[in-house]
Amino acid sequence: MTTLADLAPLLERQFLRFGRETPMDGLLLSLAREPSGLIRSVYRPSFCLVVQGAKVSMLGSSAFRYRAGDGLIASLDVPVTARITQGTPDAPYLALSLAIPPQEVATLLAEQAEALDAAPGVEALGVGRADPALFDPLRQLLELLDHPRDRAVLEPLVRREIVWRLLQGSLAPLLRQIGAKDSQTARVARACAFIRAHHAEPLRVADLARLAGMSVSGFHRHFKAATTLSPVQFQKQVRLQEARRRLMGAEEVASVGYAVGYESASQFSRDYRRLFGAPPGRDGAAIRARLVPEPALP
Repeated sequence: MTTLADLAPLLERQFLRFGRETPMDGLLLSLAREPSGLIRSVYRPSFCLVVQGAKVSMLGSSAFRYRAGDGLIASLDVPVTARITQGTPDAPYLALSLAIPPQEVATLLAEQAEALDAAPGVEALGVGRADPALFDPLRQLLELLDHPRDRAVLEPLVRREIVWRLLQGSLAPLLRQIGAKDSQTARVARACAFIRAHHAEPLRVADLARLAGMSVSGFHRHFKAATTLSPVQFQKQVRLQEARRRLMGAEEVASVGYAVGYESASQFSRDYRRLFGAPPGRDGAAIRARLVPEPALP
């Protein structure tokens, strides 16, 4: 049976080969050889396993601390401030994050309705001990990176097993929210996904409320309760995160601002500096200069 000690060298090898983003859709890897400063991001619906080291993620005023053997599930897109708290050159922080499409969860919920409990209302983030039964399929997923010809056939099967194991573990209530079409969390999640996909476009809250099947006032209330931000604030976070991603590729600052939806270059620079602590040009250059990629987030 696979253990965390088995996963650690495999994950480190694949990180050194691919970096943060792997060729497998939605699979991100993290490695950090020392504690980090603050890292701001928007978590997508996903599962994260810490294989080595420790981390803390903040959603509003709530702190979620997780260490080796702990898993975190995000049931919708949420803005998070995180910090790696444990990682050394000899024992680096190691983690993987796997995006979980709602349809994958919904399919298993429909097929196995009698075997799975109904999903209660839950928070957007949750941390708990990972079921060791997850380690075998996670190892298989990482090994498939070495066998691209096998991925088309085997990857969907391995992903399905991972979701099934999660649906039976301590974090199952959060995961069920991803696939439960009419839950409050799922309705807000649809709006979050729409904002992410259309972040550069003007925001119409009435359209988002309609998409979520709520009144405008009810939508505002539930959206802020789940994400800690208003829809407009959430859109700004998504725009700035996308801007930072583009700047890592050495795109020009002015063109990046306009590409993510800003009409004013000065406003873009002010907002960017407020969130990340440095002007966009300087921040992008600093990231590109790092020898080791920035620690990945779930």
